[in-house]
Amino acid sequence: MGKNLIIVESPAKVKTIRKFLGNAYAVHASVGHIRDLPSKTLGVDENNGFAPHYEIIPGKEKIVDALREAAAKADNVYLAPDPDREGEAIAWHIAALIEDGKKSIQRIQFNEITARAVKEALTHPRPLNANLFDAQQARRVLDRLVGYKISPLLWNKVKRGISAGRVQSVALRLLAERDAERRIFVPEEYWLFHIFLDAGSPPLFRADLHKVDGKKPKLNNEQDALAIESRISGKAFIVAGIESKERERTPPPPFITSTLQQSANQRLGYTAKRAMNIAQRLYEGVDLGEAGTTALITYMRTDSVRISDEAEAAAKAFIESTWGKDYYPRKARRFASKKGAQDAHEAIRPVDVAITPDSIRALLSPEQYQLYRLIWNRFLASRMADARVQDTTILIECDTVQFRTKGERVVFPGFYVLSPQKNDEAVELPSLAPDQPLTLASLEKEQKFTQPPPRYTEASLVRELEEKGIGRPSTYASIIATLLEREYAVLEDKHFAVTDLGGIVCRLLTENFQELMDVGFTAAMEERLDKVAEGEEDWITLISRFSKDFTPVLEKAAKTMDSVKGGMSSGLSCPECGKPALIKFGKAGAFLACSGYPACRFTSNFVRDDQGGVHIAEHTRPPQQLVGKCPDCDGDLVLKKARTGSRFIACTRYPDCRYARPYSTGVICPACQKGSLVEKSSKRGKLFFACDQYPQCDYAMWDEPVPGPCPACASPFLVLKRPRAGRPSVRCPEKKCDYRKDAAADSEKPA
Repeated sequence: MGKNLIIVESPAKVKTIRKFLGNAYAVHASVGHIRDLPSKTLGVDENNGFAPHYEIIPGKEKIVDALREAAAKADNVYLAPDPDREGEAIAWHIAALIEDGKKSIQRIQFNEITARAVKEALTHPRPLNANLFDAQQARRVLDRLVGYKISPLLWNKVKRGISAGRVQSVALRLLAERDAERRIFVPEEYWLFHIFLDAGSPPLFRADLHKVDGKKPKLNNEQDALAIESRISGKAFIVAGIESKERERTPPPPFITSTLQQSANQRLGYTAKRAMNIAQRLYEGVDLGEAGTTALITYMRTDSVRISDEAEAAAKAFIESTWGKDYYPRKARRFASKKGAQDAHEAIRPVDVAITPDSIRALLSPEQYQLYRLIWNRFLASRMADARVQDTTILIECDTVQFRTKGERVVFPGFYVLSPQKNDEAVELPSLAPDQPLTLASLEKEQKFTQPPPRYTEASLVRELEEKGIGRPSTYASIIATLLEREYAVLEDKHFAVTDLGGIVCRLLTENFQELMDVGFTAAMEERLDKVAEGEEDWITLISRFSKDFTPVLEKAAKTMDSVKGGMSSGLSCPECGKPALIKFGKAGAFLACSGYPACRFTSNFVRDDQGGVHIAEHTRPPQQLVGKCPDCDGDLVLKKARTGSRFIACTRYPDCRYARPYSTGVICPACQKGSLVEKSSKRGKLFFACDQYPQCDYAMWDEPVPGPCPACASPFLVLKRPRAGRPSVRCPEKKCDYRKDAAADSEKPA
C-alpha cells in the first residue's frame, strides 16, 4: 500500500509539515509554478477561444519527473499550494501533469502551517476550483495579450528591451501624473505665528494663533505677521476658556497584505517585495531550536481583517494574563473588511500569541524579528480595549486676538501599551484656571511656503493602488519591482521619481491606449476577474470582449504612435556645433546627443530642474588611462569599464576602429596553462575571473587573482580577498598554506 502524497509550493514547508504528519505522508514541493505560457511565443490561440498553450517551465523538468514518480506510488494525492487564486492555478497545473485517472487527486488548503490546521485540512479535502483557476488563467492571458503585443511596439518606437503591462502601466501613470502636478505647482507664501506663555508655574507652553476679530486669520506675508505682533505688544493675556473631555481611541485592525506593506515601509524602511519575502519565511517556518521548524504567522496574502474564534480566544487569554481583564474589551472586537474583500482567509496574525517576539529574538534574523514584532504587536493591539485620553483645549485672548493650545493626558492606556499613538499637537500644560492672567515670554513668526503634493513612497503608492482598485494585494510588490527594474522610475530619498524613459513610455501609452491606461477601466477589469472567480462570468467571454476593443486600437497605434528612437527634443542646442541636442535612450539610461551625429559626436549626461527643464550636467570626464597602442590602427588603447562593471581595453578611435580585449590579470590559467585569467562580470554586475580560452577552457573563479608566486609555498598566483567587513588582504589560494598580507601593507604579515 502506497503512502498518501501532499504537494506544496515551497521546499521550506516540506520540513514543517513532515514534522506534523510523520511517515504516513510523503511531502514534496513543486518549487512554485511548474507550467506556464511559453516565453518566446504568444502562447494563446486567439482563433480558438483564446486557448493557452502551456509548457513545463525550463529547468523544472526534474521536479515534474519527481512529482510524477511520487504520485505514481501514492494512493491519494493532496495538492496544497498557497490558499489563493495563484495557488489554485499551481495546483491545477500539477494535477494536469500527474493525473492518470486511477487515483484521487484533491485540493487542501490551510491558512497557517500548524499541526491542527494541516490535519483539519486533510479531513476536509475538496475538488479543484475551476472558477478560481479560470480567473487566474484569464488574468494571465490578459497580461500576455497586452504585454506581448504592446511591448514590441515600444521596441520599435522607443528602445528594445522595454515592456508594457496591463497593471504596471497604470501604476506608472499615477507616478507620472504626480510628477506633472509637482512641475506646475506654484508655491504660495504664508506665515505661522506662535507665542510662549508663562502661567507662573512651569512649564512654559506654546499657543498658536487661532482667530483675529472672531475670524480665522490668514497671514500671507511678513507685514501681516508684524501687524499681529503690533496688536498684542504690551497687552495683557488671559485664559479665556478651558474645555476638557474624555475620548476613546480605537486600535487599528490587524494587518492585511497592503497595510503590512505600508507599515513595513513606513516603520522599517522595507520595500514591499522585501517585506513579503520576509513574511513568506515567517509563514513557511523558522528553525526555533528544540521546537524545530515552526510557522510563526498566518498566510500573508489576504485582504480580510477577519479573525478566527480560536485566535480571538487565545488573544483574550494572553491579554488578560499579561495586563489584566480591563485590557480586553467587554465584547470581542470586530472590524469590517473593505468592500469586495475575499474573506476566505484571516488577517495576518501570529500563529501562537504565546510566542512573543522577544522570546525568540535570538533565533531570528534581525529583519525577521522586526517584521514578526510588527505583526505580533498589531494583532494583539487590535484585540485590546480602547485607550481613554483626556483632551484639554485652552483658549487665550489678548485684545481681540485669540490663541489656542491643546494638551492630552492618558486616563487608561488600553492598546497604547503595545501601539502608542503620537499626537504632534499635544503639549504639556501647567495647571490653568479661567480668567487667569498669563505673561508673554516670547513669540515666533515663521515664514512658510505651500508645498507641492509629495511624490509617492512605496507605502503611499500601495495605499493608492488599493483605494483605486488597481491590481490585488498579492500583485503590489511585483508591480513596484517591475517599475524599478524597467527603469521607468527610481527611488530618490524613498520617493518615486519617473525617469525620462518612464515618462515617454507613459505618454505614448496614454495617447494611444486611452482605455487601457484608464484607472477606472483597470479597476473594473479587476472586478470582472473577481466575478470569474465567483463563477458569475465566463473567462473566455471576458477575454473576447477585451480583445474585440483592443485589436483595432493596437493596429491604429502601430501606424500613429510617435517614434522617439532617433531622439526627442531637449530644448537645448549642442554646445559644440549649435545644432539641436536630443534626448536619447541607451543601455545606461537617457543621455544628450547632438542631432548632427556622426559629424558632431557631442554627448553628455543631463539633469532636470523642478519644472522639468533640461540642463547639461556639470561634470568633468575622468582622464582615461592609456595602456598602449592599438595593433589594428596604431591608435591609443585605454582602460574602460563595461556597463556591468568589468574592465576592458579598447581603441580610442571607436567606432572607426572596433579593437577591444578583456582586461587581463596577468595570471596564467591554472587549469589549461595556456590562457590568462581576465576580468568578467555577470549580468547582475558581479565580477568574476575566467580563462580567455573559453569555451575550450571554462575555468572561472570569484576572487581576483594576483600574480605570484606565494613566498610561503610557491603557488604561481595569489588571490585578493575583499570581505564585506574588515580590510582587504592578499592570500594564498592553497588551503594548506596560511600566507596572508594586508592588501595595503608594504610589508608581508604571515597569519
